[in-house]
Amino acid sequence: MVRELRIEVAEEHYEQLVLQARERNEDPTVYAGRVLAQELDRTRFLEGSALFLSTPGVREEFASRFGPQPGATASAA
Repeated sequence: MVRELRIEVAEEHYEQLVLQARERNEDPTVYAGRVLAQELDRTRFLEGSALFLSTPGVREEFASRFGPQPGATASAA
């Protein structure tokens, strides 16, 4: 199911969005929708991860299986 969502952005942000869409040969509206959806998915993932790791014992179990330090390709969120 698709729902319509309207947002307002500052003129300079809109111009930047249009430029990025043109670089990718995409319609600005389609590009904006995709970027917004990706950011929402990322936010949900990070919130879910934080909730998972806050469960008692999970952080320690995870560290015992995979190590306490992030891997070389990990990036800070």
